[in-house]
Amino acid sequence: MTPGGKALAEFVAEATEILDALGRDLLALDEARGQEADPEHINGIFRAAHSLKGLSGLFGQERISQLAHAAEDLLDRLRLGRLTLDDKVLDTLVDALDTFQALLGEASRSEEGQELTQRTRAMEDRMARLGSPPPAVEEDPLERLELDGTVRAVFTEYEEHRLRENVRRGVSLWRVRAAFDLTDFDQGLADLNARLKPLGEVISTLPSSRPGGANGIAFDLIFGAKVDARALEAGLKGTPAELAPLSVRPPLEATDTEVLPPLGADEEEEGDDEGLVETTSLATVSSPPLGSPPRMRAVTPPATVVGLQAAASAPIPAGRPKAEETSMRSLTQTVRVDIGRLDGLINMVGELLLIKANLQRLAETSGQDGTVALSKLFGQELSRETRQLERKLEALQEGLLEARMVPVGQVFDKLARLVRKIAREAGKEIDFVSSGGEVELDKLIVEELSDPLMHLIRNAIDHGAEGPESRLSAGKPRRAVVRLRAEQKGNHVVISVSDDGSGIDEVRVREVALARGLVTPPQVSEMTRRELLNLIFLPGFSTRSSVSALSGRGVGLDVVKNNLGNLSGIIDVWSERGKGTAFHLTLPVTLAIVRALVVGVSGRTYAVPLNSVLEILSVQPRDIRTVERREVLDLRGQTLPFLRLSRLFHLPEREVNRHFVVVVGLAQQRLGIAVDELFGQQDIVTKPLGGRLSGVKGISGATDLGNRRTVLVLDVAELLEEGIAQERRRA
Repeated sequence: MTPGGKALAEFVAEATEILDALGRDLLALDEARGQEADPEHINGIFRAAHSLKGLSGLFGQERISQLAHAAEDLLDRLRLGRLTLDDKVLDTLVDALDTFQALLGEASRSEEGQELTQRTRAMEDRMARLGSPPPAVEEDPLERLELDGTVRAVFTEYEEHRLRENVRRGVSLWRVRAAFDLTDFDQGLADLNARLKPLGEVISTLPSSRPGGANGIAFDLIFGAKVDARALEAGLKGTPAELAPLSVRPPLEATDTEVLPPLGADEEEEGDDEGLVETTSLATVSSPPLGSPPRMRAVTPPATVVGLQAAASAPIPAGRPKAEETSMRSLTQTVRVDIGRLDGLINMVGELLLIKANLQRLAETSGQDGTVALSKLFGQELSRETRQLERKLEALQEGLLEARMVPVGQVFDKLARLVRKIAREAGKEIDFVSSGGEVELDKLIVEELSDPLMHLIRNAIDHGAEGPESRLSAGKPRRAVVRLRAEQKGNHVVISVSDDGSGIDEVRVREVALARGLVTPPQVSEMTRRELLNLIFLPGFSTRSSVSALSGRGVGLDVVKNNLGNLSGIIDVWSERGKGTAFHLTLPVTLAIVRALVVGVSGRTYAVPLNSVLEILSVQPRDIRTVERREVLDLRGQTLPFLRLSRLFHLPEREVNRHFVVVVGLAQQRLGIAVDELFGQQDIVTKPLGGRLSGVKGISGATDLGNRRTVLVLDVAELLEEGIAQERRRA
């Protein structure tokens, strides 16, 4: 890679991480739409825009830098209270994120399209003209706070705004004093902030007017508590913090009413001292002198509400990119790896070098002996080094595979942002619920999975979920629910996309398939319900009579199935009229290095990924039966479809007195594959087939065995789908 190309790749990787962080905070604001915005999320978006502006300016990406500057100005007005966070502002920020991602995509390809440049300028103008200031109030809330003027004088404009907002909303305000040793005060202050963050908002951190001792330093933190006094005290237990409430007088129109103490003061007066820190109790609730050390109180962090509310009534701003133009794939293949994991890999390499030195010594010894027979001791030592080499290589392989793993939550977060946009375009009201984002998959699988999941989410919203009025008339809640869930099952990960919509109309599916010539009437009459539902994965299939922005073109689900097939995965569908639809995707954890079973068929050698092998049987030809023109086996009372690999690949069949049957399975599907020989197990690295061979059904790639012989690797997912259908056609 050239120096310029390397610099561009570094910029794209860093900018992608910044936009991901910006998107997560923006999603949190969207989930809390209509509620009081969390200042931490607004600050997070502001910092991301500021970092992106500096980074893009450093690498000469002027369009991104200028747009980031406009976004930074808008966010600065928000965080200082000069602008109200309404739906229009939030929609603009979402559209700005889409524009950033489009600009980064062009930058990664070293392009600069005129259309996107104009769109960027329009977005800058839109942000500059946006919003209305918050309504003015007759009295500044800060005037009601009994705080020394010298302290207020050192507040920044942002700190004054946050303090003003907390007073206006009636939040309990506290002065938290803590003294630390000079040697580690930074760590102590960071730990205190970490304790306080779940309990409320740290508005300002100032040096305390009370000294922290001869070798110490003290700080005063102005804190707005979301919890009562006891919870705050309990949350800070074990820290050097001292609490003192800040008194706030009522507004001018309520001066004749009783001055209310801070939240939780009643509990302080009535409760006992059990479990409290041994400090002098506060004499009064009114503004105390700085020198009076108070008692402590505390918290249980509030429950986090997960979900996305997408309002169908909001207008779609002009210039918004169409849904089909968006790709969910990341622009970079960079993976963050913990330094401890890399240290472990380096240690393994060092141990491998020691083994190499020992093997080299043994090789030199054998060369010096010449024709003299090698001793038994030599053979034992060689065997010991070989076993040690095998163990270390397995550990190295496992470490490298772990370094490639990333959580699927990276894609889930992007999909959550997309749902809101698609729901508005479809005129639906959707609650999006995701779980299992911590499940890990190979980085390349996650990237290839992003677009199929986007198609399924779009399908669930456009085809599955009904409109609000239709749902109410059917006795359902007004808002439809789309769920995205991931869970690990053994060596595979199952990802489910489901909705509580109208379900798939089987009669309509049958009519469309016959009308478009995708199947014949005799074929339809023999299909099971599952096979009938699977017709929706055929190319060109669509139940929509008209083309919309989201569907009707007959593309989408067939692309999903093909993409999953390329990942050695499989997709299954469940649906019930009036109840909903669910798609289940079963995928291997990694495709990099897998354990494989090496088999022989008609003199040819093949490799079967071991993570799909359930068991191996030995059956007699008389045990094979034909049911409804399909060959099957009776496996412990269950009917198992039987596939002759030689017939599938048009190889000459051998007369045998027994068959080895490799039972493979993905999700709920099972298949018995007949082979002639079993050669054993081996770790393989699958390489894709290029050119005309890339479309061969049932083959995922090729690999080299230990004897340098190249063999084909079977695609179990395709065999489960294609093999059974071919057996039926040949019967």
